[in-house]
Amino acid sequence: MEILKRAVQISFSMEWDIMYCPYKGDDMEEKVTANVMDLTANPAPLGLMGFGMTTVLLNIHNAGFYELGSMILAMGVFYGGIAQIIAGLMEWKKGNTFGLTAFTSYGLFWLTLVGLLLLEQWTAWTPEKGALTAYLIMWGLFTGVMFVGTLRINRALQIVFASLALLFFLLAVGNHIDVVHEIAGYEGIFCGFAAIYTALAMVLNEMYGKTIMPLGPVKKEEPIE
Repeated sequence: MEILKRAVQISFSMEWDIMYCPYKGDDMEEKVTANVMDLTANPAPLGLMGFGMTTVLLNIHNAGFYELGSMILAMGVFYGGIAQIIAGLMEWKKGNTFGLTAFTSYGLFWLTLVGLLLLEQWTAWTPEKGALTAYLIMWGLFTGVMFVGTLRINRALQIVFASLALLFFLLAVGNHIDVVHEIAGYEGIFCGFAAIYTALAMVLNEMYGKTIMPLGPVKKEEPIE
């Protein structure tokens, strides 16, 4: 009950408006204005952690340190995939179109990537190199446009999306040139840790009520009147 009292602040105003009155007189109509506060948690750290940790682990493989195995596939399905989709749906509830689009899209990216890998193992359906290259380029183009959106948010997310767009394009080239694929692995490790930093910075800054790990917020431009 106490939460409800804090969440909804009701102010009453007595105003005369002849359009609301069935007859002229001294009667006044009571209007109620309800200001509802959003008390839901910020889902962005969850989505960024799911993306960041899974990206680091996959790209350690791409850099040649270990083979692709069940650990990466499980991370791709549950943390990189499902957790990001959950975060995206929570962003929808908050009215954040950018967060909804980013988290649900990249969550589904991880699920499609795992699907491609499993279909290749379980069936005779192996994607052609050209098709896989087109797949990576499309994700790179999408990420490049999303990077433009981060120019209105903060520097940390700009680094995440810029490095991710570069990663997709490097992987597309690396699909044909092995040494570029290895370079993409190291670049992907950087991208993943950038996302992890951003996520943890959001958590700690909120917990302490001050800047513990800077995110580099972008100064909003004043609207032209």
